[in-house]
This record gives sequence, structure tokens and C-alpha cells, in this order.
Amino acid sequence: MDKTPIKIIALIVIPLVLAVLIKFVNWNGGDSDDKKSGKSVKQDLFNSDKDSSVEILTTWLMPDALLEVSGIDWLDTNRFVCVQDELGKVFIFNTQLNKIEREIPFADNGDYEGVAVAGEAIYVLQANGSIFEINGYKNDKPVITVYDTHLKKKQDAESLAYDEKNNRLLVAVKAIDLNSSDYKGIYAFDLKSKQMASAPVYKIDLKHEIFQEMNKGKIENSISPSDLAIHPVTGDLYILEGTKPKLLVMDSKGAMVSLYDLKGSDFSQPEGITFNPDGKMYIANEGGKQPGNILQVELKNK
Repeated sequence: MDKTPIKIIALIVIPLVLAVLIKFVNWNGGDSDDKKSGKSVKQDLFNSDKDSSVEILTTWLMPDALLEVSGIDWLDTNRFVCVQDELGKVFIFNTQLNKIEREIPFADNGDYEGVAVAGEAIYVLQANGSIFEINGYKNDKPVITVYDTHLKKKQDAESLAYDEKNNRLLVAVKAIDLNSSDYKGIYAFDLKSKQMASAPVYKIDLKHEIFQEMNKGKIENSISPSDLAIHPVTGDLYILEGTKPKLLVMDSKGAMVSLYDLKGSDFSQPEGITFNPDGKMYIANEGGKQPGNILQVELKNK
């Protein structure tokens, strides 16, 4: 019996079957039409730099509405408060459901860069230095109040953190400080008086030796803060940069501790940082061609 036709059929059919099987194995169910939904990716699948001093433990991909996520804060075990830099809305993102469970409008469209939860209020920082208070955010109709500060558009403030110990918000200058080109100030907004002190409570010394290897002799390249957070256990300040991704750690007295280079495509544009009460760290990256994300990260000893 001539087996040539059988061989020909086998040569055609087997590759087709293998192609179908491969496609089935890699299929993820397709894209959801729900623009509020994200996706959770376990392990350090996005950690392309295996020799990096930062390990990625978990990744949550952001839905379309948070493509340009610009600030995050920890809310509870399964939820983050998020803002994005074009919409006057706060988003509550549920990591267990992988979706936005609530949107809280507070203002017209604008450049919103930082967010912090303090008790029953959520605060949002606009890049021109204004601070929005969303008081009673759990209610259907929270009370919105806007506070002006001495920081203006020229300072391009993006960083906001709640300092519970001192009942204040901390705001870091990204661009040009009001008082000096040698440092960038971190200013305190008192939550009792609702006033910002004119002098910084911390100074990021742009000439400090910790920056020398990265800034290549140009102090303007030392750091441009995109967000900051206070470690709940140590009290250290963690200051993030998104332009040339890096993470600066200062102690509670303002002394430089360490500087991390956030290498690789995993940190495409880090814009937000927060901690849970146990000290687990989370960094948010603004998206572009890829979705925005929130990463649970762990720093290795330096």
C-alpha cells in the first residue's frame, strides 16, 4: 500500500493541530469590554532586571480609566485610592475584584498628581499647588473644599503624603524650589489650621554625594519627585521620581539613607508610591502603549 498520501496529510494536519494547541494554551480569555476592570499578575513576571535591587512581587494592571495613574494611597486590604492626571475624580480600585468599584468627582478636569487619605477625608494635590479636601468621602455627597498654597505652577508639585504623627500633609517640589536651586523642599500643610508653612520641613540636597553617580555632575538631574510616602514602621521618607526612575530614602530627620535606580521597562514611569500598615510597598506606573499598573515591590539590601 502506498503510504505517501498519508504522510502528506500528516505533514499538513500535525502543524495545524500544534498551532491550535499553542493558541489555546496562551489564550487569556480576550480583553474585557469593562473599562473599569484591571488584571492581577502574580510573581515577579515583570521584573526584567534580575540583578536589580528592587524585586516585584505582584502586579495589578490598571483599567483604561487609570491609564495615566498619577497618584495612589493605601485604603484597606483590598483597595487603593487613585487619581489620574487629567480627571477631577478619585477612583477606588479593588485589587480583589480587579476593578474600579467607585468614582468620586471633586473638580473639573485638571492636572492632579497626588492623593492621600487622612481619616474621613481624601486630599488631592493639583500641580499648581492647590489642595482639594474631599471630606466624608464615604458619603454620597462629600464636602469639597479647595486650599491654595504658596506653591504655584512653576514648582510643579506632584508629591503628597499624609504624616499621621504630625497631623499634616507633606508636599514635595518637583521642578524649581521657591528659595534655592541647591535643594528641593518638602513642605508641610497643617491639617488643623489648613495652612502651609512657607519654609520647608525637609530639604532634598541636590548636591549630596548620593546623587553623584546618577546626575553626572548636573545637580538639576539629581531628582524630580513624582510622589512620596512615609514608611509606617521606620518613619523614613520614600521619594519617587518618574522622569529618570529612581527612589530616594531619607530618614525622619531628613538625612539621606539610600538611592535606588529603578531600571528596566517594569518602571516605565513611576508616579505613585504608598505603604500598607505593615510596611509593604506599592509603586504605580503611568501607562502608555501598555496599561498603567500598581506593583508590590520589595527593596533588597544595599
